[in-house]
Amino acid sequence: MYFLNGRKAEKIEAVTFADLRMQESDIEEILRSSIDMICDDEESMLIVGQQVKNEKNGRSDLTAIDNNGNIVLIEIKRDRKDIEGRKEAFEFQAIRYAASYATLESTEDLVKKVYAPYIEKYRSEFELGVLTSYELLIRKLNEFLRVNKAGKSFNKKQKIVLVASDFDEQTLSAVSWLNSNHVDMSCYKLTPFKVNDEIYLQTEKVLPVTNYEDYYVNLMDKSLATIVKRNKGGTRRTLPKIDSMLDWGVVKEGDVIAVKDRDNEGILLANGNIMVNDKEKSMQSWLKEIYGWSSVQTYVFAIHKESGKSLSQIREEYMTQQAMEASDDF
Repeated sequence: MYFLNGRKAEKIEAVTFADLRMQESDIEEILRSSIDMICDDEESMLIVGQQVKNEKNGRSDLTAIDNNGNIVLIEIKRDRKDIEGRKEAFEFQAIRYAASYATLESTEDLVKKVYAPYIEKYRSEFELGVLTSYELLIRKLNEFLRVNKAGKSFNKKQKIVLVASDFDEQTLSAVSWLNSNHVDMSCYKLTPFKVNDEIYLQTEKVLPVTNYEDYYVNLMDKSLATIVKRNKGGTRRTLPKIDSMLDWGVVKEGDVIAVKDRDNEGILLANGNIMVNDKEKSMQSWLKEIYGWSSVQTYVFAIHKESGKSLSQIREEYMTQQAMEASDDF
């Protein structure tokens, strides 16, 4: 990360969570409150559990469900030293927890065993009204699945997300092998920077990548175990954002943006944010407030009122048209 001082870029060195005297529980709470840090704009996620205990008294850090109906297990380690110091491998611990979630057969089962204890812990964040916590949560979970058309695919698959400030080569090698064998496991690197008295966090999706061979550790040659190619490391999906859509002219400042299946509307600003009731908000935060989810597929649930199309549809149509015109040139 660099600080721009006039026309000179001054490098800002990363710090560690240990330097900041932050514990794993602190990182867990940051992600619980802002899970969109490790979500694509094309992904919705609902946090449904924290520190869930399984039958063997193991505790999973965070549990969520995504817009495809998959249960997502999020495991966190503060830094590389915490990973290397464990008796049980980081990725294997997560696999054991994910296996226990595979036994959940219904949304009612998930609410009783996982979601209800979570809401009891964070009651102040939910408006229960006259409903019991169970009634509220079963409605909330079923609505999430219905709106995302994921009711029939509930818990057909489980996903694992590993988060740490750095990963050791053995973990990356194991996750690469699991990915290539169709196990849905991701690694996200969370790097803190301190600028004056403010803390900034940078997220980077390290795995999965297109070419997993870059991450295999050659067990026959220990010298290679310390060399992990990161130049091809994966990042988040790089579909164009709202600023590009504004540049293309497919949407424009002042357009009304509605919310899918809701009556809410806002005005699109030149910077890509939304003006709602004289308050400027990012599109993601606006949608999160309306749906009450932990993260929302921004471009799927934001509807361009004039055309009646989602921003995702508008973007896809424009990109398809450009690709066709480019191919015609040849």
